Amino acid sequence: MSTPSVLSDDDPAPGTAAAAETPRRTRVSGIDRALQILDHLYHTEKPWTAYAIAKAIGAPLSTTYAIIDDLIARDLLTHRGDKEVWLGPRLYHYGLAYAHSLDFLSRATHEMHELCREVGETVQICGRDGDRMVVLAMADGPGHFRVTSEIGTRVPLNWTASGRLLVGHLGEDERLDLFRQSAKMSPTERAETDPVLLAGLSRQALKDRLSIQISETDFLVSCVASPICNRLGECVATISIVLPEHKVVEKRDYYGDAVRRASEKVERALGWRDP
Repeated sequence: MSTPSVLSDDDPAPGTAAAAETPRRTRVSGIDRALQILDHLYHTEKPWTAYAIAKAIGAPLSTTYAIIDDLIARDLLTHRGDKEVWLGPRLYHYGLAYAHSLDFLSRATHEMHELCREVGETVQICGRDGDRMVVLAMADGPGHFRVTSEIGTRVPLNWTASGRLLVGHLGEDERLDLFRQSAKMSPTERAETDPVLLAGLSRQALKDRLSIQISETDFLVSCVASPICNRLGECVATISIVLPEHKVVEKRDYYGDAVRRASEKVERALGWRDP
């Protein structure tokens, strides 16, 4: 196995006086390029060729090819087809180890399964990744109803009940800027896209500790979500029930009360809410 490449795009030749004077700069530059490659694959959510990645991140072809070869050798990337590369299995194991170390996710996952058994519907734990909502954990309901989203799914914040809650604690200007830049039309064309309205809905949803969306992302699919807030009142994640539209219409209060109780249990267990 070769030594990992950490050379920057314009590194001096190894062994020279210039190289000896700049060891930290060259290492950081090499790591940054590797992270750019991984981030590009993560954010685009699809495999790319090395050539296309180099063009997308603005890196020299030779540098990109060399770093990709090193990442593949260490299972941080893997081949998809003849030329394309994708995130590798080693990253999955890192992610598992990180998830296991989080008291928050462990506690939230426990309550997720409890809520799933209580209401008999699919329940998710969701978080924020920049201008996207991401599904962090999920428990499938016992019935035949299935949702298209799964762990790792990332969608625009304005499409979901959870997305609005996750930014409700931000200042008004920050919420407005975020929605101006990120709000997109949903597949059903029913998701709100007006930044001013979204900013207000987001703040009110957090105040109410409840956010409901009906068929905004997928037809006949609804979501009832409640925030999980830390001691500072920041929404760090949400717990949500995903279910058919008609059930929310018929029993809105039942599902709303159930998801609120679940989020409060997580906060109390973590010391974020007084008993």
